[in-house]
Amino acid sequence: MRYLLLVLIPFGSILLDSVFFSRFTLWGAIPDLILIFITFYALFHGSRPGFMYGFLCGLFEDLYLGRFIGANALSKALVAFIIGKLEVNVFKDNLMVGFIGVILATVINFIIMTVLFLVTTPDMVFNQAILINLGGQLIYNGLLSLPLYIWYYRVARKYIVK
Repeated sequence: MRYLLLVLIPFGSILLDSVFFSRFTLWGAIPDLILIFITFYALFHGSRPGFMYGFLCGLFEDLYLGRFIGANALSKALVAFIIGKLEVNVFKDNLMVGFIGVILATVINFIIMTVLFLVTTPDMVFNQAILINLGGQLIYNGLLSLPLYIWYYRVARKYIVK
């Protein structure tokens, strides 16, 4: 059951992102459900398992999107590694841990992806539209992190955490 959930979460996240949330954008941004769940996984399991799960989920997202193969894999792996370093220092029963972790992960992911795109696409223009998109994604991810953390906490305690 554990591995089935770890495989179904990215599939469900991509499905919800592309079918449901793509119709309800906030300043042109949609939530990154995979990033939210990678953050939760890293908070519960630490940096190394988080890095691997982040890499695999990011690679799945790259293969699904079909552009810049490896960008999401690298970004999500690094985000999970950084967030996973907090695992021993946080009290996972607190709802704000998930919220703050997701906000931090969203900002780190934005920075890594921006640097990757600036390096690989020299003609990319960094303007305020990109920052507005970040603001929308921060709000979206932050709001969704609260109910999703409650769900993930319960499911993780029952099925995922050894």
